[in-house]
Amino acid sequence: MHKRNDFTEIEDFLSDESFRRWAKYQVDQHHWEEWTLENPKRAKLVEEARLWILAMKVERPILDEKSIESALDKTWSKINEAERARPLFRKQKQKIWQYNWITSAATAVLFGALIFSYFNTSLFSNDSTLVYHELIQENEEGLVEQTNNSNKPQIITLSDGSSVLLLPDSKLSYPKAFLGNERKVYLSGEGFFEISKNRKKPFYVYANEIVTKVVGTSFRIRAYENQPNIEVLVHTGQVNIKSNESVEDSSTKEYVLLPNQAVRFIRKGLTFNKISESAADKTLSQTKNNIEDINFSFADAPVSKILELIENAYLVEIDFPKDKLKNCYLTTSLNDQPLPEKLKIVCKSLGNNTTYEMNGNQIIITSEGCD
Repeated sequence: MHKRNDFTEIEDFLSDESFRRWAKYQVDQHHWEEWTLENPKRAKLVEEARLWILAMKVERPILDEKSIESALDKTWSKINEAERARPLFRKQKQKIWQYNWITSAATAVLFGALIFSYFNTSLFSNDSTLVYHELIQENEEGLVEQTNNSNKPQIITLSDGSSVLLLPDSKLSYPKAFLGNERKVYLSGEGFFEISKNRKKPFYVYANEIVTKVVGTSFRIRAYENQPNIEVLVHTGQVNIKSNESVEDSSTKEYVLLPNQAVRFIRKGLTFNKISESAADKTLSQTKNNIEDINFSFADAPVSKILELIENAYLVEIDFPKDKLKNCYLTTSLNDQPLPEKLKIVCKSLGNNTTYEMNGNQIIITSEGCD
């Protein structure tokens, strides 16, 4: 981001991901508008680059790449000939621009439409399928977006009882309530999902170019916008994965993953690489979260220790009456259960006088002790 002060060509802006997001979706996390207004001279170049981006959103022309390159070569040759024939044009360039920038902008749009296919197969290869911002714009459910700008994971509880451990520099968009016969959420970044079981209402995670479908399981997705790959690692249960452009096409290959299996989607080539044993993959092992290594099966274990384990796994704070629960023990399995369900099972086992409340990463358990 710091290099933008050295941008002197349109291509510099076109290759900058944050600039493309600002131009296409008005997402201005890096203050492009403020930076542009700091210097009137740069505003002209920024405006022209922005018009190129907007032009590239038009429908793809039915032209092959060779035809496009040939047309571009001929066009630029004519421009260069005109430049040599009118040397005074360069001397008056600044003045002419002031009165004819609209003409230049229109030309930029025309060229942008013409070379859409070329950029789409090289610089903008990732735009051949829908990504996070486009996906949430298409959704009509009225989504809530939660962004984790902190330095530690945040827990999100969904209306169906599912939970998502959202990692730093990540965001999740989801409806307040899941309507219809599907549950859909949208991820940009990384999250660990524990989905409540409902075979009649499958759960879909749209993570940039891929879609993960489950009915009730736990898994991790890494789908940062500025990373070359997207990874899905299954912890428990089974997940099905497709590219989001083919999610409605039953004839398209679907990748089925079981526990400890993973898939890596390579964004540049839009290809999938299935990993049968995730533990053998160095990248996946290094990015593993603490929660993925914890066994939640307990045999006559102190409830206080169970709650401490949940704290460490989800990086939450649980306030509970230690004195009243010090002699309480529990035998149960909390594996493959979302965080709210884990807490519900623990509280229910302690008796009807035990309840819990969640407020973000803060959990309060009220109890008079075990029955």
